Amino acid sequence: MSENLFNKVYNPDVLSCLANLSNDEVFTPPEIVNQMLDMLPQELFKNPDTTFLDPACKTGVFLREIAKRLIKGLEPQFPDLQERIDHIFHKQLFGIAITELTSLLSRRGIYCSKYPNTDFSVSKFDTAEGNIRFKRSLHTWVGGKCIYCGANKEQYDRGDELETHAYEFIHKKDAKEILNMKFDVIISNPPYQLSDGGNGASAKPIYQLFVQQAKKLKPRYLSMIIPARWYAGGKGLDEFRNDMLTDNRLRIIHDFVDASDCFSGVEIKGGVCYFLWDRDSQGLCQISRHEGVETISTTERPLLEKNSNIFIRYSESIPILRKIQNSTIHYFNEIVSSRKPFGLATNFESFSKTGTIKVYANKKVGYLYNDFIIPQKSDWVNKWKLYIPKAIGSGDMKEDWIKPIVGEPNSICTETYIVIGPFDDKTTTENALSYTQTKFFHFMMGLAKITQDATNKVYQFVPMQDFSKPWTDEELYAKYGLTQEEIDFIESMIKPME
Repeated sequence: MSENLFNKVYNPDVLSCLANLSNDEVFTPPEIVNQMLDMLPQELFKNPDTTFLDPACKTGVFLREIAKRLIKGLEPQFPDLQERIDHIFHKQLFGIAITELTSLLSRRGIYCSKYPNTDFSVSKFDTAEGNIRFKRSLHTWVGGKCIYCGANKEQYDRGDELETHAYEFIHKKDAKEILNMKFDVIISNPPYQLSDGGNGASAKPIYQLFVQQAKKLKPRYLSMIIPARWYAGGKGLDEFRNDMLTDNRLRIIHDFVDASDCFSGVEIKGGVCYFLWDRDSQGLCQISRHEGVETISTTERPLLEKNSNIFIRYSESIPILRKIQNSTIHYFNEIVSSRKPFGLATNFESFSKTGTIKVYANKKVGYLYNDFIIPQKSDWVNKWKLYIPKAIGSGDMKEDWIKPIVGEPNSICTETYIVIGPFDDKTTTENALSYTQTKFFHFMMGLAKITQDATNKVYQFVPMQDFSKPWTDEELYAKYGLTQEEIDFIESMIKPME
């Protein structure tokens, strides 16, 4: 086989043209794969003993791009091209496909044949799967949920003719049961979530399970591209978040606030990131933020802020935060209620068209009479308040303007809202409202907000103000001694309010 023939068959661009399976199973563009491979020590691709595993193969693009680097890097040790290819494909590259279809796609992309035991394969194996395996796995149901991934039995308990989406890599207590060998590099773009049978389109994240299982294999390097929602924790992610942000072997993070800057045409709320975890190296993390094709900032810093359990996404904001912290004792979260402030759930509907107590609910307003027993915070009913939706925007600071409702005395709200206050009079309430409509307020709030959720904790960096007067951005910038460069950054991050 000539080098020219190999180059013609081994097309590095075809995978850029594939449509994504869904927003949960996203094909990785070759250029992103190569950016991830660039994070690794390049000596790995010159070593004939380096082993690589993709535990969630979809198209085989990770293994394909690794193969291209190894083919070049191992030329001195294996001058004969066919001998070099055979060594790489048989001894160095391994994959676990997520479905039967993606196993065929991956083998076609790697071996140039769906079945590498045929003459059409660029490197012939004894088996039809080569080193890219697919074994149909089953969920293990307890109480209607899979004990491994949390999938909903009603939705995923399927016949043999349908995919189970019980991904083999995370449906074993010990991943060594699948491939009993050590890997130098584990690299992948795993599936992101599965329906868990909750209300509406409720889904349980599963990408963290791939990261955790990969760490158990103790590779030298681990790199995956995953949704960035884990920065904030939440549903099924709190333990994972804590493990990641307190692990000083997490050495590089590339962050995309807008997922479509990484995966064209894909919306993933909160964005995506890819990272490098280095088993044998500890230290600060290099964090790069990207917008479009631009790298906006790159800094080396701790993952968690001092005296805080928050990961700050925007490195440029840290000097601003420091100035606030050096002059602030009290923060806005002190007057923001917990979820379900009056004890009424989102689906509460036991109100009427008339009454003495106004109820702000999900997309509607109702009324209650004074004899209704309000479960909690009944002493707030006759106070002035501000109501803010508990879910705001997408997690993108630039899009998340809050629009509070002024809650007059004799009003309450359901869990759809949280409460700012209470206040003694209308003037104080309106002055507090003016503060919430500044870019400064939204910027400081956005430092702790990664997802739609706007609970009490997202206001922990917003400094408290004196609400005997209204506030403007100009006054706030002057109060905290912000430089013009810092002001310009805030102004660039927060779009004008409509």
